[in-house]
Amino acid sequence: MCTLSDQHSTLPALYDTVRTFQIPAEYFIKLIDGTEMDLTTASYRSFEDLYRYCYHVASTVGLICIHIFGFHDSRAQECAEACGIAFQLTNILRDVKEDLKRHRIYLPLEDFQRFNYTESELRLELMDERFRALMRFEAQRARTFYLKARPLVGMLERDSRPAFWAMFESYQCLLKNIERRNYDVLSHRVQLTLQNKFQKW
Repeated sequence: MCTLSDQHSTLPALYDTVRTFQIPAEYFIKLIDGTEMDLTTASYRSFEDLYRYCYHVASTVGLICIHIFGFHDSRAQECAEACGIAFQLTNILRDVKEDLKRHRIYLPLEDFQRFNYTESELRLELMDERFRALMRFEAQRARTFYLKARPLVGMLERDSRPAFWAMFESYQCLLKNIERRNYDVLSHRVQLTLQNKFQKW
């Protein structure tokens, strides 16, 4: 548990939340480390490297959230980690063009080689079957993490489940929309439709 004290805390509301829900301080430290990665790293060589980034910026958030939601199964932490990876991979697929504008490529470079597609071609926004095959591969990878994360809803306190499930289904729907667009994330940003949002609520 975080060892901050009320006297030294610059964020008393955060400290109170950490103390009340017994959230491990390491999650916050890793989250900060993850945001710092964006200042120093513009691409990731392997999925192992990308996983580490996704864990720091997204899985830590999920781990923090389940302490607030309340959970009754130790496996919930593994599911929350997988959920964060799934969400972040979905964000990466959606934001390929926006990240290019920031001179960042989050898709693993080893996967470019797998499909004989290059970073230069991505920067030219060349959207051919090789690009779609790459995106399809990454989308399927995200789906494996959604599958691992799905049992989490049943491990949370009952009154927390609807909020989590709405978020979980929204991200899955976003991934489906990317797939329905045949992975065209370069001409328009894929978003949830109004109908999607109503269906989740």
